[in-house]
Amino acid sequence: MLQVNYIGAFCLIVLGMYCMIAKKNLMKTCIGMGMMDYGVNLLIVSVGFHDGGTAPIFVISELSRASFFVDPVPQALTLTSIVIGACTTAMALSLVIMAKKQYGTINTEQIRRLNG
Repeated sequence: MLQVNYIGAFCLIVLGMYCMIAKKNLMKTCIGMGMMDYGVNLLIVSVGFHDGGTAPIFVISELSRASFFVDPVPQALTLTSIVIGACTTAMALSLVIMAKKQYGTINTEQIRRLNG
């Protein structure tokens, strides 16, 4: 089951990278950036997952050597990454809107030609 997460994360990262590199539309580039972000988040959560682990919430009397917990650090990093990704996407989309107002297009090749 965990391998499916790694394959899905890899596919999202590669597909997002393809959208960012190959597409000339700024909106599609922003979508590719978001897909890469989702893939990296899935990868981080998958790395921190342990099959059969429990939440790291315990009382000191419940703690034993046989206790097996899921690492909470990747989950906290992913939560932070989701917030940063949302802000980055909002900023990128606002720049796309400003480029559309300024140049009348969101095609990167036409914007490059307009600048000289």
